[in-house]
Amino acid sequence: MLEASELILNADKSIYHLNLLPEDISDIIIVVGDQNRVAQVSSYFDTIEIKKSKREFITHTGVLHGKRITVLSTGIGADNIDIVLNELDALANIDFITRTVKKEFTRLKIVRIGTSGAIQPDIPVDSFVLSEYAFGFDGVLHFYKNEGIVNDDFSKAFVDHVDWSTKKPWPYLVKSDDDLRAKLVSNRIRLGVTVTNSGFYGPQGRKLRLDLQDPDFNHKMQSFTHEGMQITNLEMESSALYGLSKLLGHQAVSLNCIIANRVLGEFSQNPRKTIDHLIEYTLQRLTTG
Repeated sequence: MLEASELILNADKSIYHLNLLPEDISDIIIVVGDQNRVAQVSSYFDTIEIKKSKREFITHTGVLHGKRITVLSTGIGADNIDIVLNELDALANIDFITRTVKKEFTRLKIVRIGTSGAIQPDIPVDSFVLSEYAFGFDGVLHFYKNEGIVNDDFSKAFVDHVDWSTKKPWPYLVKSDDDLRAKLVSNRIRLGVTVTNSGFYGPQGRKLRLDLQDPDFNHKMQSFTHEGMQITNLEMESSALYGLSKLLGHQAVSLNCIIANRVLGEFSQNPRKTIDHLIEYTLQRLTTG
């Protein structure tokens, strides 16, 4: 039995942060960082049956083309993904009455729709990148037993190439789910290796008033290759999403709308329109076949 301090429930027996009951979610879940993007996604639903919120976590569950879908805002950062993934799994696989793990496992399909910045000059603004791999600088996965799901050879090669500071968390590489990726990929989508940073400014090489520990770090990332793989883009959630999903037995894919190209110094003129196109694309792929 899970103690009250471990599985924390609200007075109405909903899970602590997400404020959801087990029946409130589908097994198809779209996660977005921006709270406002929840309504942007659910506006395409035929019907909406659930609208709940607490803090930055807003959830809509509805039906599109006969399929029940949940869309949930995570807020920004891998630390929030740690909350969201553990609580989604609890909703699906823990009995809140007995406080025990259910005998029958429910596997969730989790798709991130997010914004990202490219670090390769040939990735244009307003294009889409599917993270075949996520490369985490956040450290979240190191708090869990993660043997067998990370690519240590890639990490070691990267650490050597960029002269990685020992004061930073060891980076980890996790692959997206093969079956879910196959459902979402097409000739409109570029596959890539997405770096998950622990911040937006210094960790992504942005300098306003503070000096950077390694001013040349983004260039080093751009020039790194290992067994034909190169780093394509930067964001703040995908590695924790992939790592925790694999450990928990769920499927996860991250779809990135490229709204900036850091090498060229370009930014999208209409990011909302581009995100809308990625939302439409994702919903079409999830509800057909």
